[in-house]
Amino acid sequence: MDDGKLREVEHDITVAAPAAEVYRLIAEVENWPQLFPPTVHAESEKLSGGEERVRIWATANGEAKHWTSHRTLDPASLRIEFGQEVSSDPVATMGGTWIIEPLGETESRVRLLHHYRAVDDDPEKLAWIDRAVDTNSRSELGALKRNAELLVSGERTADDSDAPLSPVLSFEDGVRIDGSVKDVYDFLNEARSWTDRLPHVARVRLTETVPGLQVLNMDTLTKSGESHTTESIRVCLPHQRIAYKQTTLPPLMLLHTGQWRLSEDDSGVTTAVSQHTVVINIERITELLGPDADLARARTVIRDALGTNSRATLALAKQFAEARR
Repeated sequence: MDDGKLREVEHDITVAAPAAEVYRLIAEVENWPQLFPPTVHAESEKLSGGEERVRIWATANGEAKHWTSHRTLDPASLRIEFGQEVSSDPVATMGGTWIIEPLGETESRVRLLHHYRAVDDDPEKLAWIDRAVDTNSRSELGALKRNAELLVSGERTADDSDAPLSPVLSFEDGVRIDGSVKDVYDFLNEARSWTDRLPHVARVRLTETVPGLQVLNMDTLTKSGESHTTESIRVCLPHQRIAYKQTTLPPLMLLHTGQWRLSEDDSGVTTAVSQHTVVINIERITELLGPDADLARARTVIRDALGTNSRATLALAKQFAEARR
């Protein structure tokens, strides 16, 4: 198979954020659920010489998928090379490079390079890959620009009390449980039972065609009795973590990701933490919360609503696990 069959393409975008910060956001895979719309959860395994293996859970054409990639990080040059460890038809091989170039102290150019080959060098398959890479690259870079600028702005706000409030809101709640981590995990994992176990959950539909990869559609009730329908992709990793990303959101949010994190100490006490990251839909604040509402009010409303439900769920998980000790 000669090199002429290897397709090479490039896409780029300008981001209003320092190059080093953009590089860091891409390099630290835990940021990907906030950066890239399809990504639900990502984990990295450090190898040698700046190399790592990345496990990715994401949506593709509306379905939840999981794959593994290999990356080589070069922070000095602000470059990250990547390649799929196992490709599937119509892709015979796929790889590429992220290159971040400074355009000043607060702006950078992000270049996304791909190289790939179609199975059997089939022209129709190559055309299919061309379209997919072009569509996904444009979408990915557009999302990177929007979300990197929001996230970097949010980090600056957190460090500067005089800075304007950010639409990015992150927080967590936790509880200590005198019970096993397995019982706590089971309570959170068994979402089909939530209508019986959680008063704020009115309806649940859960599908899990791949073990540990769930699609959770449910109606939750607010303090005022209003019902909101949400849908989430959940990555369930026994008995340590359940990471999720909402794919159907309440109208006040542009993004909502979260995790249930669990750990058990030597005495058998479990620490359970609920973590949320939200991007607020600024344009709909007054429509949804009233003409006098502002970003501060929206942050308070979301923190109260999500935190109340999370604390209620943790309290009932505590009761469930401690009854089984």
